[in-house]
Amino acid sequence: MRVLLGTLWLTLACSSVHATLSKSDAKKAASKTLQEKTQVSGKPAQERGLVVTDLRAEDVVLEHRSYCSAKAHRKHFAGDVLGYITPWNRHGYDVAKIFGGKFTHVAPVWLQLRRHGREMFEVTGLDDVDQGWLRAVRKQAKGLRIVPRLRFEDWTYEDFDSVLDNEDEIEELSRTVVQVAKSQHFDGLVVEVWNQLLVQKHAGLIHLLTHMAEALHQARLLVFLVIPPAVAPGTNSWACSRTRSLSSWHPCWMASAS
Repeated sequence: MRVLLGTLWLTLACSSVHATLSKSDAKKAASKTLQEKTQVSGKPAQERGLVVTDLRAEDVVLEHRSYCSAKAHRKHFAGDVLGYITPWNRHGYDVAKIFGGKFTHVAPVWLQLRRHGREMFEVTGLDDVDQGWLRAVRKQAKGLRIVPRLRFEDWTYEDFDSVLDNEDEIEELSRTVVQVAKSQHFDGLVVEVWNQLLVQKHAGLIHLLTHMAEALHQARLLVFLVIPPAVAPGTNSWACSRTRSLSSWHPCWMASAS
């Protein structure tokens, strides 16, 4: 009986291993059939029949790295186009150089604004700034504006409370931001801070951002303010009234300013 059970166990184990290996082999065999095109094409996607409603996964895998070099810089949209570039996805740097003409502004996610005490501010992240890339992307796309993202990093409620209504703090903060943007040869900044205070102290935040924007404009720099959509507490409706009133009161924040 023991011999029979041992033989049965061995048979089941072998069949299980065989099934697992077969499934793996099938995956490997299937992956070999998915080919990729990495070279450029002489025709855009529309002329190659790739813009369709019944898209196939095989076509996406085959064509996702190919593009029409002749029209890589041609822009089809009349409005401003802002693109983010993240240091943890290096491919974005290449995309900006290849397709830079399709953007009006590019925002590398580089900078953080930190507060170390009364009237003591520092912009960190400058180690990520690649001046060689800045020169290359501007050479490839004439007129492209580089506006790195600036996030208020590690700010406590007490930091905001101390700064928002203090003119000396606001002046020093604005001076620090302008100095960094000018010294690094940026065209402006994309500011992310609005959602850090939720619905609290928005009047003080508007006061701060107004001064900051005016300082950047005086230095002939652009400024964007990111205002994400928000859901009103206890409801499922979008709380857009504050965004609408802010954009109409100071529209340059939403679409930059000259």
